Amino acid sequence: MLTVAGMARSTFYYHHARLDSPDRHAELKACITRHFTAAKSRYGYRRIRLMLHQDGSMVSRKTVWKLMNQLGLKSKVRARKAYSSYRGTVSQVCDNVLKRQFTPGTPNAVWVSDVTEFRAGAQKVYLSPILDLYDRSIVSYSTSTSPSTAFTAQSLTAAYQTLTSPATPLVHTDQGFQYQHQVWRRVLAKHGSVQSMSRRGNCHDNAIVENFFGHLKSEMYHGERFETVDHLVEEIGEYIRWYNEDRVQERLKGLTPMQYRNQALQSQPA
Repeated sequence: MLTVAGMARSTFYYHHARLDSPDRHAELKACITRHFTAAKSRYGYRRIRLMLHQDGSMVSRKTVWKLMNQLGLKSKVRARKAYSSYRGTVSQVCDNVLKRQFTPGTPNAVWVSDVTEFRAGAQKVYLSPILDLYDRSIVSYSTSTSPSTAFTAQSLTAAYQTLTSPATPLVHTDQGFQYQHQVWRRVLAKHGSVQSMSRRGNCHDNAIVENFFGHLKSEMYHGERFETVDHLVEEIGEYIRWYNEDRVQERLKGLTPMQYRNQALQSQPA
């Protein structure tokens, strides 16, 4: 038979032995699948590797990538279609004070914000988060069916209410009409914060919050159907909780935003 097949006897026995031998990566594959499922298919090989390291499995990126390919585990692909609240200069435009300095040394030193748009059935839904650049955590957020000035001011006010010690964060946004309006500026002035704005048409000046929107939409929204506003708002809230408390980040040394934040806050003098 081997002669007819044109296969050497040694090759036949090598492959036969491989098929009969147990999979040495079986346990690791099970762990990978467990973490991938727990993350609702949101993790790629880099974050799966971080989770394995937390389990004590010091495996390489290459190995995780290879095993995920063998298992057919593909993270959700990001799709981009940005909402823009820019309406021209309708009131006061501020300088770009932040200047892409995206790595402050302490929590509550710099907050960034923006608005993004979703659909639930025929209804539009808007999200306004306040993101802390120190640990990329979502400090607060608001949702609305209208991208009004009151809606964005609500999330900013809620962010200040989370502060347990005096702080006057720099607050950076794009030039959206909500951020030029006196409603937004009054909240900043009340709390002594400096306002910063991206340069016109330069999304990279506010890249971190744009990056968060990309993850949110690819990991929670795209490919799903939301027929009601309440359902969508509930899922957004659950995603933000998961993002803050469970989603590990490589830049945070394999910790979640809240783990990284709590470490910093605990080390601060009382």
